[in-house]
Amino acid sequence: MTTPMADLFLRPGADRRVRGGHVWVYSNEIDTQRSPLSAFVAGDAVAVRKADGGLLGSAYMEPQALICARLYAPGHEQPLDTLWLQALLVRALAGREALFKEPYYRLVYGDSDGIPGLVVDRFGQYLVLQFHNAGIERYEAEIVQALVVLLQPLGILLRADNRSRREQGLEDRVEVVFGEVPDEVTLQENGVPFLAPVVEGQKTGWFYDHRMARARLADYAPGKRVLDVYSYLGGWGIQAAMSGASSVCCIDSSARALDGVLANARLNDVEDKVSVLQGAATEMLQTLHKQGRRFDLVILDPPAFIQRRKDIKKGIKAYQRINELGLNLLEPDGVLISGSCSMHLARSDLMLALQGAARRSGCEVRVLEQGGQGPDHPVHPLIPETDYLKSVFVRKLSPAGI
Repeated sequence: MTTPMADLFLRPGADRRVRGGHVWVYSNEIDTQRSPLSAFVAGDAVAVRKADGGLLGSAYMEPQALICARLYAPGHEQPLDTLWLQALLVRALAGREALFKEPYYRLVYGDSDGIPGLVVDRFGQYLVLQFHNAGIERYEAEIVQALVVLLQPLGILLRADNRSRREQGLEDRVEVVFGEVPDEVTLQENGVPFLAPVVEGQKTGWFYDHRMARARLADYAPGKRVLDVYSYLGGWGIQAAMSGASSVCCIDSSARALDGVLANARLNDVEDKVSVLQGAATEMLQTLHKQGRRFDLVILDPPAFIQRRKDIKKGIKAYQRINELGLNLLEPDGVLISGSCSMHLARSDLMLALQGAARRSGCEVRVLEQGGQGPDHPVHPLIPETDYLKSVFVRKLSPAGI
């Protein structure tokens, strides 16, 4: 017999957002007389209830956080057990398999897939997990078991070493939690093979999110001189080379990442087209400008310049500056691809940063197309934070004249 779940009562009138489909419960929405937060620990499964006792759904607790409960079963009183996780994983897997022919994608994207705090990237027979809080980490055994039953992977790696965990005072964990996982795995993106260092690379070892924008290189890269800034392993640059670019220069501050670029160039037999430069992006772009280097296609895919809302103003200036430096290296009629993974940066503010960059660079630009994250990063309609990725393709206009 299932043990009854503890109840989490909301204040009168505080249930509107959850009734509307949101899956976050804030601490100031709790009736702390009936449900003292001190009675819970991270990961406790609760039945979230309206003030009149009506069921809103099931959530796990993060009692010390502003978002103190995260729903995983709206409308149901349901433990977060292996069977429920399997049902959520089956649904997530079906969505990916309907759109991707090869098993290389983000399998679980947190709230959008009904498992808040969990990320799972799939690399064929290997899986890489991320736990973003202590609440979901409590269900590690159930999650691993559900994934093993569903996919029979050769190995599962846990990469619980992200910034959000450290800010919560949680320890870093990087360990194989099932089977065996090599330091480096293979994947395919848009038909191009890559090697990704899942154990020591950034995040889960690879960034699947810009997949759709990188596919557009097939139309932009042929015959072009390409500069890929913040290249990491060459996700953009190698695909540009495979799309027919005449040359590709990749810039990154990490020597290890650039070793990965060269390895991926060799893997795809494009090492004759690909060169690398190590250094800070702004400094390297300024150096290239002084050297008189010019490119037909410049790709800027920086890390998040805006980590918190209070950094928005400063971050917009950083985006403007890096795009100005990119435009300075671009030939007239060339194309700049400007990316942002800052969830706090509105697309309209990225556009303003691009316009400011163009003004400071002494040129005009026009937006050709825009992109966002791929369908393996589905957006929850009520959680704008799940809609974080932006890419803007702009053309640097040649001077008008008669």
